[in-house]
Amino acid sequence: MEGLPLDELDLRILAILQADSSLSNIDLAERALASAPTCLRRVRKLKEAGLIEREVAMLDLSKIASMVTAVIEVSLDRQATEDYDAFESYICSEPAVTQCYRVSPGPDFVVIVELPDMPSYDEFARRLFTQSSNVRNVRTFFSMRRAKFEAGAPIATVVGMRSR
Repeated sequence: MEGLPLDELDLRILAILQADSSLSNIDLAERALASAPTCLRRVRKLKEAGLIEREVAMLDLSKIASMVTAVIEVSLDRQATEDYDAFESYICSEPAVTQCYRVSPGPDFVVIVELPDMPSYDEFARRLFTQSSNVRNVRTFFSMRRAKFEAGAPIATVVGMRSR
């Protein structure tokens, strides 16, 4: 968050929590090389500042059911700010959409979707992309295998750069 000065301890805490937010405050303090009360205060400050948006459990969906992961590029006909905002709101309201990025250059959006099977993708695509009058082009890639998935930002890199 702009304006909040982060020191090395804040960055270590963020990196540790991104790897495992289920740690007790005592375990966090031990790993961050700080006292438990200091860690508690720092985490509270980071949450209040909005740097820690929420804590979630990352699931391995392949152990629940076979899923189809689609990476979709979407280009719009009209590209005014209100058109971008309307499409973004429209697509992000879909439960199957797990990520949505406004990108440049190339397509206007890259959307990641998790669906149970190809018929579900077909229904999703027909409903969302053919009913929208502002969608010019859609290009979909289907994941064959997930080689890496990380929800966290590379905080360790920032810590390493600051300690130089």
